[in-house]
Amino acid sequence: MAQTDNPADPFKKALAEATKVMADDPELTVSYTVDPSGVSGDAMRLPQVSRRMTRDEVLLARGTADALALKHKYHDATTHSRYAPPGDMARDLYEAMETARCEAMGARDMPGTAGNIDAKISADALKRGFDQITKASDAPLPAAAGYLIRHLATGRDLPPAAGNVMQLWRDFIEDQASDQLGDLQTILSDQGQFAKFARRMINDLGYGDQLGEDPDDLEDESEEQAEDSEDDQEDPDSTGQDDDQDDQTEASPEQSQEEQQDPSQAQVTMDDMSDMEQGEETELPEGEAPMEPPAPAPVSEADPQYVVFSSENDEEIAAEDLADAAELERLRAYLDQQLEPLKGAVSRLANKLQRRLQAQQNRSWEFDREEGILDAGRLARVVANPTTPLSFKVEKDTEFRDTVVTLLLDNSGSMRGRPISIAAICADVLARTLERCSVKVEILGFTTRAWKGGLSREQWLNEGRTQQPGRLNDLRHIVYKRADAPWRRARPNLGLMMKEGLLKENIDGEALEWAHKRMIGRPEARKILMVISDGAPVDDSTLSVNPANFLEKHLRDVIAMVERKRAVELLAIGIGHDVTRYYDRAVTITDVEQLAGAMTEQLAALFDTDPRARARVMGMRKAG
Repeated sequence: MAQTDNPADPFKKALAEATKVMADDPELTVSYTVDPSGVSGDAMRLPQVSRRMTRDEVLLARGTADALALKHKYHDATTHSRYAPPGDMARDLYEAMETARCEAMGARDMPGTAGNIDAKISADALKRGFDQITKASDAPLPAAAGYLIRHLATGRDLPPAAGNVMQLWRDFIEDQASDQLGDLQTILSDQGQFAKFARRMINDLGYGDQLGEDPDDLEDESEEQAEDSEDDQEDPDSTGQDDDQDDQTEASPEQSQEEQQDPSQAQVTMDDMSDMEQGEETELPEGEAPMEPPAPAPVSEADPQYVVFSSENDEEIAAEDLADAAELERLRAYLDQQLEPLKGAVSRLANKLQRRLQAQQNRSWEFDREEGILDAGRLARVVANPTTPLSFKVEKDTEFRDTVVTLLLDNSGSMRGRPISIAAICADVLARTLERCSVKVEILGFTTRAWKGGLSREQWLNEGRTQQPGRLNDLRHIVYKRADAPWRRARPNLGLMMKEGLLKENIDGEALEWAHKRMIGRPEARKILMVISDGAPVDDSTLSVNPANFLEKHLRDVIAMVERKRAVELLAIGIGHDVTRYYDRAVTITDVEQLAGAMTEQLAALFDTDPRARARVMGMRKAG
């Protein structure tokens, strides 16, 4: 087994295996992520466990794993959906009681899970402020009902915060639904009977108007309708209706003259119209369905053939929405620790890079001013004639070519460890330096929401596994810093890359196209897009059911489109890997220490507008 420097990895591996056994599903994929915990198909998301492995982190991970595993084992989605009420409050009560049933079943069959789930319940209750609530009107009834079901089914006391909410509503629930609660123990293991019990409780609690129709009554009605339908199908008038309609359609006077005169001619005409995409001009006979709407616009401007199975679950999200302020500060402090040994080298790089960038500006001076910088070149006049006043010069205000730079960072799992630290440090140094030069900087990141396919893959599996479905994962595009935001405000956001579980798969082509579209709308005259990555695009779920070069081809197509439009200059920094097979203008960095050495000239050369100068510095055989 490969050695790892993360002390939490053995625990996470052991917990994942135990969870699979408890859920009775060896195919279950367990991941640790910053996303909300839950189960999607055969993928389970658990709270992250940091390198420090604090007691609270461990307890929360174990409790969440046990709760989700038990629900995976004891919960049947079909039965649950059949009896689920449509009303919001009724639905919340129904869901809370079903969750409590599964956890109570686990506590009965596997007593060791009870304590772990208590820790999960306690953390959740404290997070929701249940310990501070003093009035029943402020406490959520669904949560209280779920807690009471679990308490009565297991006989265990709840954690204080959860117990507080339960006690505020307990008398009311027991008064209203006392007749139902006596049956709890006998129906706990039967989800169908428990669902009916939950609906009766919801009715007793005063939300019967949100239950909708009784599914058992609807089933009886559907059976009767099915019998009536069979009788109708035996009626010859019924069977001949469609045929009559077809005959009428064929004889409709609203058809074109060509169809009325010559059917063969009409066929040719319709084929021609289809080729010319003019089928919408034909007038439909009355009673026919409207024609199909025009095909949607292609997903990718670079390659109209690029396919995405579903984009419903893609997200573009600000870094501060993926972690609270306290966690971002903690993660930023961790990144600063990585920077500490390199503080001197980084400062030298920043100063050198700043000087080189500023040297590229078209500087001009105003001479013979009464104040400013002393003009040494004109001191000879003072020596020749002491009465001559000193001459000063003032530099004209100039901007660095009215430039905006976007840093697009690869946030994939292969970047975990040293590479992502180098990428974050590169982004930090470049952003601060460029801001000193009055260059606006935007910092973006790209990854996916799940490993090995997310909700898109689950949908694809449910819909019958179509051939070559295209991209099968849910994108996550992160905005660390907007171009117009000052660096000091966005500074903590880069620490997010140190967050356990953030880094997953990388679909470079769509990320590059997204960043390019954001830049196109900017008002600056010069636009530079710099990609910081460690290599080729990878997404297991996509590549397993599509051609092996599916993602790589799209990346090359997007790069070609960007180069062809010439609205944005495209550059790249390869972290530990040569990326020149994709990007013409690229450098490779294997360690941060290099930033203060030869990389200084190369990084600055990336911003040089003279292709011959770039070629000299970077050793390119062809200029620009």
